[in-house]
Amino acid sequence: MSSINSISPDKLARLIGVAHCPALIDVRGDQDFRTDPRFLPGALRRHGESVADWAAEFAGQAVIVIDRTGRHASEGVAAWLRQAGATSADILTGGHEAWAKANGPLIQAAKLPQRDALGRTIWVTRSRPKVDRIACPWLIRRFVDPNAVFLFVAPAEVTAVAERFGGAAFDMEGVFWSHRGERCTFDTMIEEWGLAIEPLQRLAVIVRGADTARLGLAPEAAGLLAASLGLSRMYADDLEQLEAGMALYDAFYRWCRDATDEPHTWPATKSGRAP
Repeated sequence: MSSINSISPDKLARLIGVAHCPALIDVRGDQDFRTDPRFLPGALRRHGESVADWAAEFAGQAVIVIDRTGRHASEGVAAWLRQAGATSADILTGGHEAWAKANGPLIQAAKLPQRDALGRTIWVTRSRPKVDRIACPWLIRRFVDPNAVFLFVAPAEVTAVAERFGGAAFDMEGVFWSHRGERCTFDTMIEEWGLAIEPLQRLAVIVRGADTARLGLAPEAAGLLAASLGLSRMYADDLEQLEAGMALYDAFYRWCRDATDEPHTWPATKSGRAP
């Protein structure tokens, strides 16, 4: 008999936002969700009682199941997911309540555009992205909705396309998800979703500097701008550019989180760090 595995809130916090984070599934009941209509960054909401209907969606993936208290509901769903082919299915120790008690970031469901029939958020912006229009989709996919759809269209068509498909226009003048004063759309999203964790705040300064021609805000801003412009020349297809840009922002995020104090010198020291 396979054992039930669990993961603590502090260990899960180290996985959220990175490319290899397991799929997070919030299986709290409707009443629990109405009581606290917030979800962990990147979590997908599913009804635990209908797990047999959706379990195949996560075959071949690692999964973490989240209920209110980390007990029977999540254990049963995790067991079903394993038998349906998930490579692993852990539960969050203490569930949603433990995460909230530990002051882990939580996103208000009301802060997102309405989801489509497949449960995805839809975002519409101008074609030929450079900085903000790649940084924002990265943030959404890694911290908000891993299945989000992005539509890059002619500038004059952004509003109409967003209305037609029930999406949210972003990084356009006159829309909610856009620049505010000296801050860019990436800043707006971090603020609205309560994602003010230190690595994202550090990355936001770099994005702001690269996106608003203020390269002096952070030494790394010039490098991000150069890489972003290079990607825009490498890819004629905006979605291909976005996929390549995901890896770029994954790297910048991990530097912001884990490597800001690590130098690279020559000759190298034995430890790889400066003496």
